Amino acid sequence: MISISSRHIALAAALAAAGTAGAAQAQDASKGTIDLAYVEWASEVASTNVVRAVLEQQGFDVNMNSLSAAVMWQAVGTGDADAIVAAWLPTTHGDYLERVQDDVEDLGPNLEGTKLGWVVPSYTHDKVSSIADLNDNADLFGGQIVGIDPGAGLMAQSEEAMDTYELDNLSLQSSSGAAMTSALGNAIQNEEDIVVTGWTPHWMFARWDLEYLDDPEKAFGDAENIDTIVHNGLKEEMPEAYAILDNFHWTPEQMGEVMLMNQEEGADPYENAKQWVEENQDTVNEWLEGTSES
Repeated sequence: MISISSRHIALAAALAAAGTAGAAQAQDASKGTIDLAYVEWASEVASTNVVRAVLEQQGFDVNMNSLSAAVMWQAVGTGDADAIVAAWLPTTHGDYLERVQDDVEDLGPNLEGTKLGWVVPSYTHDKVSSIADLNDNADLFGGQIVGIDPGAGLMAQSEEAMDTYELDNLSLQSSSGAAMTSALGNAIQNEEDIVVTGWTPHWMFARWDLEYLDDPEKAFGDAENIDTIVHNGLKEEMPEAYAILDNFHWTPEQMGEVMLMNQEEGADPYENAKQWVEENQDTVNEWLEGTSES
């Protein structure tokens, strides 16, 4: 029989107590948990991970949930999600906002200047700067415009643009987002002219020198913003987190930097976001202004 002395019992009790105290201190160290919902778009993967990294840097625990757009909006409306930084307004997500507007607060744009249209390399833009000029220069592009997935909204708008500008000498070729950027990259490498369907924010603007073709007929509409939306009550429940979300604002170029990092083989969007936050602390500090008083 093994004899256990009172000293050993006391030591075990002390260690257990220390472990319990340590766990309690770790729990106390957290300022609470923030649930962020997002859609699995490259832009929103980038922005949501950056916000997560900043909130964690300030002592919050953060959960991220990838959802469809409809479910994402429903989640922030019911409070299952505390916030989203992925609200494309006023058009793309306008209907979703109407359904939950009594239960959420719109903190305004975190990114301004989203855009849809047709994009060319800058050296091509020197020759052809407007959609209206495409028909007379169709030979430069082999008579085609390189598109993305046939079911995408951008492709529907592109079809309307073809009719609006009466582009009888060109055809719109559907492919995929990856195939489009591959064709663009190959053309630029060979200094060939090409026109593709494009949108901002997108990592391709961080990689290459590109320009939108002018759209005098507004076939692609006006620019939108990406807003931050929070569930009602977050300001009272977590004022510091609310202040950070309210202050969060960056440029398409900054988002493009993170999106480009995420395109690298084997990239981890969360690790890239933490790296970007560390390397851009001056910008992050602007998002933290006033939070100590919250």
